[in-house]
Amino acid sequence: MENSIKNETIKSVAWSAIERFSVQAFQFLFSIVLARLVSPGEFGLIAMLSVFIVIAQSLVESGFSNALIQKLNRTEEDYSTVFYFNIAIAVVIYLCLFFSASSIASFYNEPLLKVICQWFGLVIFFQSFSVVQIAKLTIKLDFKTQAKASLISVIIGGIVGITLAFYNYGVWALLIQTLLSSFVNTSLLWVFSKWVPSSSFSWVSLKNLFSFGSKLLLSGLLHTIYVNLYSLVIGRKFSSVEVGFFNQSNQISRFPSVSLMAIISRAIYPIQCKIQDQSELLRDSFKQYLRMACYIIFPIMVSIAVMSKQLITVLLTEKWLPMASSLTILSISYMWIPLMVVNNQILTVRGRSDYFLKAELIKKVFGVLILVLTIPFGMTWICLGIFFYNFCDVVIIVFFSKKVIETNFVSQLKSIFPILILSLSMSIVIYLVMLLSVNVYIQILYGSLAAITFYYLVSSLCKIPEFTFIQSTVFKLLNNKQV
Repeated sequence: MENSIKNETIKSVAWSAIERFSVQAFQFLFSIVLARLVSPGEFGLIAMLSVFIVIAQSLVESGFSNALIQKLNRTEEDYSTVFYFNIAIAVVIYLCLFFSASSIASFYNEPLLKVICQWFGLVIFFQSFSVVQIAKLTIKLDFKTQAKASLISVIIGGIVGITLAFYNYGVWALLIQTLLSSFVNTSLLWVFSKWVPSSSFSWVSLKNLFSFGSKLLLSGLLHTIYVNLYSLVIGRKFSSVEVGFFNQSNQISRFPSVSLMAIISRAIYPIQCKIQDQSELLRDSFKQYLRMACYIIFPIMVSIAVMSKQLITVLLTEKWLPMASSLTILSISYMWIPLMVVNNQILTVRGRSDYFLKAELIKKVFGVLILVLTIPFGMTWICLGIFFYNFCDVVIIVFFSKKVIETNFVSQLKSIFPILILSLSMSIVIYLVMLLSVNVYIQILYGSLAAITFYYLVSSLCKIPEFTFIQSTVFKLLNNKQV
């Protein structure tokens, strides 16, 4: 049983990673080309609407995807009920956005936003048609199909967007790129999944699924609002330059841990749901996933923190150097995301979305309080406040997760402590090696080589289980053996 779970995990994580990394690679490539053809102001018009779209998408999904995955005895009636409900909600939300477009444009003092918002809102409608398809594929651990749909849609949308931008369609090129990618992705998911809803709709099924999903919905909305609150408050208090520094450092520092945990958690969640009633096996898998996530993410985040100045100089040029200290602090802050995500996820696996919501409410109260207390002292203190908030986040979520998995904060900390010490020791090696040169490119080269070599050798000599597992898995794959 345990070997079967490991095999499922490896395959699902691999395809989840392929989908995320391949899609993000093409998105990054297309964004570079589009940035050369479209003005920053036109990019800004789309960005202004992002917060509204993200909140709307959360409302449309309503936590039903996780509810379907978590439920063991799901039926076709469940799937069809969720499908019709999602579309109905999407229509209502799109109409709200459509008729609120004038107010949104007035709020930003950008008249063109009215018509952009009215068209951009169609993304919500398109995506509502694919919620059930994605849930069904995830339940089957079929990330390969999702990868194909995502990659094809991104490439088609990107090529069309670049073509339109080349012919000076500006913001409309960006808008059409987004709409087309969403439409193609949904269409391909319908073709690949081969699922068609039945005519049945059950209020009983909706009530049961919503009782679980609604709490995840509220938790997601709280988090979305909280994340965007920083930009809103900082924008009112500080100059646009300081807002730019904060947003850029926040995005860079969050990207590795958030992206990697999205890959890992999305693949692991349906597997854990299958064994949700096997307490001992679930607890063992919980600890394994926690250590593996930390083993992968800790060294990356520590490396970014130590090499922040060098990375900024090379990637963003010296004009962005004032954000170096923020990037260092935030990288250390977000290295704890694996603990947050793994503990959050175990609550949904066990069906305790009520604990999930309670934890989120308490965390966000602490978060807002910390923001209010730190904002008068400047950006450095705001970043330190985020570090303290993330520590509170871990303590709070572990308090609730131990009720369902029987592993407390001290136990989890002891479990990952060797990995933490290894990562911190590696950071000292990076810092010392970079002193050998004043050239930032050579510093990054030396630092990266030293980090990889040190992490590999110590992991090998100390026989760290995660290293041994990764090494044996890679060896089997290279030798075309069954994993």
